[in-house]
Amino acid sequence: MYRVLTKSYPNVRCELVFKNPFQLLVATVLSAQCTDKRVNQTTPALFKKYNSIKKMAKADQDDIERLVKSTGFFRAKAKNIKSLSQKIISDFDGQVPERLEDLITLPGVGRKTANVVLGHAFNTPGITVDTHFGRLSRRFRWSKSIDPVKLEFEVGDLIPQKEWTNLSQRLIWHGRRVCHSRKPACGACSLSKLCPSFGIGEMDPIKAKRLVKVEADFR
Repeated sequence: MYRVLTKSYPNVRCELVFKNPFQLLVATVLSAQCTDKRVNQTTPALFKKYNSIKKMAKADQDDIERLVKSTGFFRAKAKNIKSLSQKIISDFDGQVPERLEDLITLPGVGRKTANVVLGHAFNTPGITVDTHFGRLSRRFRWSKSIDPVKLEFEVGDLIPQKEWTNLSQRLIWHGRRVCHSRKPACGACSLSKLCPSFGIGEMDPIKAKRLVKVEADFR
C-alpha cells in the first residue's frame, strides 16, 4: 500500500510555507484545528512584523492575537508562540532545538508538532499523527489504536524509519484529497485493490472523481 502511495504522491512536501525552523514551528502551532491554507494566509504578516525569535519573544501578546485571530483559538496560540519563543532564547541559546525530547518541552508543542519540525526543518525522520494519519492508519488496518502515541509506534514498526516523514505526508495528502472522513472517494482511489476498507465511500468512479480535491484547493 505504501508503494502505491509513493507512486501516487511522488513529490510530497509540507504544505505549510516557511523559510526556517522557527517559522515552521510557529506555523505548525497555528495549524491546530485550522487548515494549512488559512495558516499560509496568516503567517506572512506575522513573520514580516516579527522576523526573529527575539522579536517574537518581546512581542505584545495582544498584537500576536490580532495577527493570528483567523486561525482560531488565537489567544492560546498567541500565548504559546510568545512563550515558546522566550523558552527557546532562555533554554536553547536562541536556536530551535533539534531533538524531540527538547521540542516537546516548548509551550504548545506535542509530538505531532515536534515531528513536523524534525522531519521538514531538520531532515530527521518522524511520524506526524494528525487526524488524517490516524483515520487512514485505522482504515488500512495498520493499527487499531486511538491513542496517537501508540499508533505512531505501531505504524512505525511497519515502515522503514527513513520513510517516516514521507509516509506521514503521503497519508496526510491522501486523507485530504481522496480518503475523506465522511465520504471517501473509493471509486477513484489508487488503493482500491488493496484497502481493507474499500467500499465504505462513494464507489461510482464518476461520482468519486468529483469528490477528489486537487492541488489548488490547498493554496
